[in-house]
Parts: sequence; C-alpha cells; structure tokens
Amino acid sequence: MMLACATATAAAMTAVLPASTALAKKDTSVSHIRYEQWSSATDFAAGAHDGTTVAGDDLAIATPTGTFDYTDPYGDGTTTTYDVATWTSPEITPGFDYTELVASWNADTPAGTWIQVSVAGIGDDGARSKDYILARWAEDTDAIHRTSVPAQGDDLAFVAIDTLVARTDRHFTTWQLEVSLYRRTGTTATPAVSLIGAMASQLPEQSKALPASPLGEAGGITLDVPTYSQETHIGDYPEYNGGGEAWCSPTSTAMVMAYWQQRTGNNSYGPSAAELASIEPAGHPDPYVDYAAAQTYDWNYDGTGNWPFNTAYSGSYGLESFVTRLRSLTEAERFIKAGIPLVVSISFKKSELTGAGYGTNGHLMVIVGFTEEGDVVANDPASHLIRSNDEVRVVYDREEFENVWVPHSG
Repeated sequence: MMLACATATAAAMTAVLPASTALAKKDTSVSHIRYEQWSSATDFAAGAHDGTTVAGDDLAIATPTGTFDYTDPYGDGTTTTYDVATWTSPEITPGFDYTELVASWNADTPAGTWIQVSVAGIGDDGARSKDYILARWAEDTDAIHRTSVPAQGDDLAFVAIDTLVARTDRHFTTWQLEVSLYRRTGTTATPAVSLIGAMASQLPEQSKALPASPLGEAGGITLDVPTYSQETHIGDYPEYNGGGEAWCSPTSTAMVMAYWQQRTGNNSYGPSAAELASIEPAGHPDPYVDYAAAQTYDWNYDGTGNWPFNTAYSGSYGLESFVTRLRSLTEAERFIKAGIPLVVSISFKKSELTGAGYGTNGHLMVIVGFTEEGDVVANDPASHLIRSNDEVRVVYDREEFENVWVPHSG
C-alpha cells in the first residue's frame, strides 16, 4: 500500500479540519497537520491563471499557452501533442516544518483530456525546490494511462508514489501546487477541476504505545455503509493486480460510494449500469469493486493503492473527496457524527489488533462508527480472510486501533 492517511468523501457536505495548535516550528513531539484546498470560483481567484479560467466553480482551459508532446509510457509508443494551460496556487505556509505532502483533486476529464498535478517546496531559507510531479491523471485511458511518475528524487526530497517525502534531516516550510490542464491539439474539450488541495504533515516518532484518545461525540453511532469483501475478488482482473489482498483500496472506496448513493438516493454518485456492464463475467458479485479497481489503477505503481487516485475516482462522480491525516480517533468521531465514513490506512502485526485474524504491512478499511464505549466499528474488506461480505463488519478495540493507525499514517 501507499503512504496513506485518511480520506473523506462527502456529498454536498464540507469537512473542516482543525489546524495544528500553535507550537514551535521544530517541535517533533506532536503531529502537525494542515490541509488546504481550493474548490470554488472565489478560491481559484486567489491563485494565478495562465491560460485557465473558471467555468461555474471549475477550473477549465480558456486560451492554451503552449503545447506539450507526450509519449505515454504505457501506451503504443505514439507521441501526441496537447494544448496546455495551468493554474498555480498561492504559496501556503502551514506554520510548521513539514516532511510529507499529499495532494488530492476532483476533476472530470472528457475524451482526449487529462491533468497533471505538481508541487514545489520552499525551505526556511527561501530556497525553492524543483517542481515534483505527483500525478498524471485521467478518468479513463482514452488520452493517457493514469500514472504516478518515478525517479524524481534529489537531495531535498523524493516522491513515494503519491507522497512528497523530504530527505532525512530535510524539511520544507511552504508549498505551492500547480495544476496543468491538457487537451489534444486541435480539439476544444477541457478538463474541469472542481477541487485541488494538499495535506502537509510532520509526524512524531512513536516509541511508546499511545493511550486511547478521549471519547468524542459519536459513541453509539454506526453509519449504514454497505459491506464488500475484497476476498470475493481473488483472481479477478490480473491486469489490475488480481483482486484479493491487493484490492483493499478500491473495495473501501466502493463501499463509501455505495453509502452515499443509498443515503442520498442519487445513483449518479457511482458507476452506471452501463459502466458496470463492462465487468466480466456477467453477474459478477459486487462489480462496483472491480470497476473501482480498473478506474484507480496506477500504471507506474502497478496497483490500486494510490489514494489520490481513489479520491479522484469518487470525485469524478460528484462526491467531494480528499486525502488528509487525523491526529486521533476523537477527530475521526467528528466525521462520523457528521455522517461521513472515513477510509483509513493501518499496519500491524497479527497480535496487535484483536479480532482481525491477520497481520499486514499496509491495509485500508472504513471507519463506519463507534460503540457507546468508544470502540471502532469498521468495515474491514479483508473480512477475516473469508470470502464473504458477512465477515466485513467488525468492532476493534479503541486503543489497539489507534496504535495501528495514528503512529503509522494518521
């Protein structure tokens, strides 16, 4: 799995995260986290347009400022020329020395269009890094194969699939995103970017077990999120890494999208019957999972665990989706109380999470609620390694869960 955090996906709702408390910039004893996003005409006006405009509340191409020749490394070798326009965010200084950054976006990419997301970091001496490419993304493969970009490391930082990571003893104080919008030269289509954001963080090194965080306001609340098991998909679509344990990310994403479809009655918050009909064989159980795997697959990573690709997938259906980190289950309870399930990244030894029945170097599941006592109610797609959706819902001890989640990714 990738270096993940938590993702929030919502329909017509806004999740507001608290900024880090005011602490010394170099204090490494606490988790420093700040998420910033732009998602309206007013927001985008704060950045710099270079050939882009705002149509409604979406970034779009107005007048291209140049062209770009791209040979898709996972295509047929053909070089295609694209018109390009860009939008650059304001410089964001989170108030602490950050060591990791994950960007996320929601966009529509009509046939022949795609977007690129990049970031530059700025140190406390004012020195600016190069632009690190975090993604080349499209909804389907009509224009390009969506991909992270390898081999970008230098003496300041490197890109670990979807995460900008500062080198040991290095850090940044400020960041700036750039979104490039592409369309085939000679056409008039345009991507529509409805949200672009990034989470910067500095996490402490944890050598001791964390105490359980204080109970929040979601005790006794369990959201009605459908249960899908990744295990029922073992062997599906080898070209997308073959289902089973490799598909915890798209399975979790599919569960959350189905929740919003059911909660709102809006079936457009997920794939249509025509889209699902592409999944073979006909009558395949829970085809939403297979479809999500196909639409989140990262050709460079050779997997479906790129989290910004997962949030971009759900975002392409009109759900506001982003990647962030949280500091505790107390914070997670705020989302559950608001009716927003969270997909979280955890890792643990088999003995560290009672009731799971397995250990993992990286796994995704959905927090769907909390018991009255504050324990975590989860939809775990690993389903105790049993091929059954009936095994997905599980209750995990609060303190154990916090220790396999927060120190590893938050």
